[in-house]
Amino acid sequence: MNVLALQLDIVWENKTANFDHVRRLLKGAAPGRDSLVVLPEMFATGFTMNTDAMAEPYGGETERFLAGIAREFGVCLVAGAPMRGRDGRARNKALVFSPSGELLAFYAKMRPFTPGGESKHYAAGERPAVFDWQGWKIAPFVCYDLRFPEIFREATAAHQPHLFTVIANWPVKRIHHWVRLLQARAIENQACVVGVNRVGRDPQHVYSGRSVIVDYHGEILVDAGDGEGCISSRLDLNALVKYRTDVPFLADMRS
Repeated sequence: MNVLALQLDIVWENKTANFDHVRRLLKGAAPGRDSLVVLPEMFATGFTMNTDAMAEPYGGETERFLAGIAREFGVCLVAGAPMRGRDGRARNKALVFSPSGELLAFYAKMRPFTPGGESKHYAAGERPAVFDWQGWKIAPFVCYDLRFPEIFREATAAHQPHLFTVIANWPVKRIHHWVRLLQARAIENQACVVGVNRVGRDPQHVYSGRSVIVDYHGEILVDAGDGEGCISSRLDLNALVKYRTDVPFLADMRS
């Protein structure tokens, strides 16, 4: 499976500008049909607590844009957005769209970033989500989730995903944690990990990217560094399955 991570400088709370920017970057990256393309957390707004203005109901402009982009480029697309549920509460979500523009899956961030006030504005998700693409079982997570290995293990115990996507607005002052934790989640779950961060700045933080694609040994296959752009790698499911068969660590998990 071909995987692309799109690392971008998000314009603060300007959805139209960010939609245009994503389209330009994807056009330049020219992803192959049926690729898995991953965008950062809250790619259209930045990490905003302004849920009254920025959080959308399902079927809103961000969802329509993502569905259209997935159809336009013929890709499976994972991207983050603040969404408002039927209960009226906002949640920080990862949305997944098929090449036909169908909403394949969604996941609500289980660990809102309490030190940054996120838990005051966003309700926490209740469980991991897993979707299937090109024979891969894929579990999306969001930013601060990465610090909590137990929720990755929860997904692994239930579904044994082959790949985790972690979308983020992870600040530069803790970027060394970001890379090491992505590698740890890969090693302990015998899974590949795609971590997609942003660059630039918002009213609170500076971001230095370091989006990476990590294999099941925890080795970094490709690193986006601190600039805007796209990285990609072709991942081998057969090799991953053979590795799990040869060293069946997951069989010894305990609930």
